Amino acid sequence: MSGAGPRENRLSSLGDSETVYVGAAVETAAESLIELYGLVGLDWVWIDLEHKNASPLDGTNLERLSRAGECGNVELVVRLPDSNPATVRKVLDAGVRNVVIPRIETATDLRRAAEACYFEYGDESGARGLSQGRSSGYGTAFLEDSASYYRTEDDAVQLGALIEEEQAVENLPAILDVPGLDFVFPGPGDLGVSMGHPLEYDHPAVSDRIEYVEETCRDRGIPMLGMYHSNFTGRGGIQQAIERGYRLLSVGNEYDFAAEILRERLSWFAE
Repeated sequence: MSGAGPRENRLSSLGDSETVYVGAAVETAAESLIELYGLVGLDWVWIDLEHKNASPLDGTNLERLSRAGECGNVELVVRLPDSNPATVRKVLDAGVRNVVIPRIETATDLRRAAEACYFEYGDESGARGLSQGRSSGYGTAFLEDSASYYRTEDDAVQLGALIEEEQAVENLPAILDVPGLDFVFPGPGDLGVSMGHPLEYDHPAVSDRIEYVEETCRDRGIPMLGMYHSNFTGRGGIQQAIERGYRLLSVGNEYDFAAEILRERLSWFAE
């Protein structure tokens, strides 16, 4: 019998095509919802480990989330709480393939995390490290063909950077030059906070900075991730987001969906 890790990452071709991948957030990190999102046809699920949910160092929990994604044939896109290489390695070893690093301010910040994503980093050795975790089929994949396992893993990983600090915008060209960066998430919410304009998504200063990030990413051919309400709204907004260079689009989360349906059905009684 031959061992193997999880299936290939469908988001691996993100930078090589014009395909738009549709996702949604599971704010509660519920395994059943992750699986359900995949069963209804979504491509990816956003999991936030920075502001909520279990610790990213809880490998057992991460394995459950990764397994739910595989059962639903949907990819997990996980926001980490920091750029700590130990955190990056732990999440990848549990079977997650797509990680987003928050609070990036400099190219050095991102490179530190990027090196931990790969066994081979450019022409140098990476800092991923070997583990008998879920990503390797609990060791069965690399015991039979270690060289193939390393290459497959490095090809599967997709690294994203959250541009949500004013300092990051100023350092954007250098950040985008970091090897291994696959996509960018322009975050108007926290960017506004860093600029002294919390929750003012439409403030001219915040909008100008976001437009600069979008334009720079488009010029570099780097796809972007966008959240409904933050980066686009409504059907018309979806098309505009695509034209602006977004290739990963989230249509909301379970709180949004539940509130919308409940309001609609409660209105039946009011009528």
